[in-house]
Amino acid sequence: MSRPRIVIVGAGFAGYRAARTLSRAARGRADITVLNPTDYFLYLPLLPQVAAGILEPRRVTVSLSGTLRDVRLVLGEAGHVDLDARSVHYTDPEGGTGTLAYDRLVLAAGSVNKLLPIPGVAEHAHGFRGLPEALYLRDHVTRQIELAASGDDPATCAARCTFVVVGAGYTGTEVAAQGQLLTDALVRKHPPHRGVRPRWMLLDLAGRVLPELDRRLSDTADRVLRGRGVEVRTGTSVKEATRDGVLLTDGEFVGTRTLVWCVGVRPDPLAESLGLPMERGRLLVEPTLRVPGRPEVFACGDAAAVPDLGEPGQYTPMTAQHAWRQGRVAGQNVAASLTGAELRSYRHRDLGFVVDLGGVQAAANPLGVPLSGPLAGAVTRGYHLAAMPGNRVRVAADWLLDAVLPRQGVQLGLVRSWSVPLDTASPEQLRMPDGPVRNRPGSDPAPEHPGTAPGAHPAPGPVTRPDIPAEGDQ
Repeated sequence: MSRPRIVIVGAGFAGYRAARTLSRAARGRADITVLNPTDYFLYLPLLPQVAAGILEPRRVTVSLSGTLRDVRLVLGEAGHVDLDARSVHYTDPEGGTGTLAYDRLVLAAGSVNKLLPIPGVAEHAHGFRGLPEALYLRDHVTRQIELAASGDDPATCAARCTFVVVGAGYTGTEVAAQGQLLTDALVRKHPPHRGVRPRWMLLDLAGRVLPELDRRLSDTADRVLRGRGVEVRTGTSVKEATRDGVLLTDGEFVGTRTLVWCVGVRPDPLAESLGLPMERGRLLVEPTLRVPGRPEVFACGDAAAVPDLGEPGQYTPMTAQHAWRQGRVAGQNVAASLTGAELRSYRHRDLGFVVDLGGVQAAANPLGVPLSGPLAGAVTRGYHLAAMPGNRVRVAADWLLDAVLPRQGVQLGLVRSWSVPLDTASPEQLRMPDGPVRNRPGSDPAPEHPGTAPGAHPAPGPVTRPDIPAEGDQ
């Protein structure tokens, strides 16, 4: 009798954990395949530290082939799932196509940048969902400070030294906190024209930063950010973005060359393309993570609307903590479904949250105990080291080096503005220089990258793209 074929789409927090759980449970008795655009699992919570130059990019990645025993890795983007034929059609990184047949399917495609129908945002903003975007932001911020140091026009220098982050959730708060420390370090080596200082702005329509967290954590983060000079503007967002700056909803125009879009995420368009019942773009599943009417299909992570058994009528939020634990349950239930064993429902206990504010500062509430200051910073870094499935020693070494050595303020120039568009279903991949980025179903195709003269360097700021973004979530 042939071994059952299990295909896992995606290797984020949910997909990676499901694959690791299955590989241990199957013990070679099943063919497990992971379909993912990259050969690594990305530990997303530490991505702001990559953008700030604290961690090297490979520190926040974990090799799939090196850590998933008895699991086959197929590099590619899932383009279509034929539920009746039980097959997944994909495109590999070089444009080739392939098909994976399955007896069990785990959909863990994750999420992409959330778009809003605001003029100019798709053309001039950049998201923060993958390594390419973090590397671009690191180079871009460094370049703006260096250009401001050599410029003569005060207005242009001020715009280059102004950095606008939209969205005061986890990602936006940490990007602003880490970014402010980075620019402070850069201006010590490259003082801007006539004493212009870096200006960081954190915008959100909500009434406070980190609105999804306990008020005490929110107040801690707000106090730390404001104490460093970050302009925290609640009840305010972007009304229009242009190449020269952003028009705010309160009527003020802010000159800037940097707009970081952290307003949230939306489920990967692949989930919606299946034609199955959805909940706000997420695939509806049973508490066992099985798709109703499709006993061979399971879904977990950001792409799945998982019932919250602790809050009847609600669904678990799209967080890494839930995705990681759902991946484990999905792996256990897939293995159980092959033997006829009983499936378990996903239940969770809130372990608390941690928000790294840079330096020794953080806000945390492990097991509901609110902490701030250096103690919270130690707890936060300890949590990340414990949660990472690899690279712990390397991450700790980088933290130690950052504490005792000056930060390297150099730009590598590996990622250009046009290669990391905001409107993409593949934030983990660069836009290809010889053609449009390959988007998944439900996303508009991107155009060719903007042409430049031979030997010319693309503009330092966001490059206008002629495409019109699809209408995003409201």
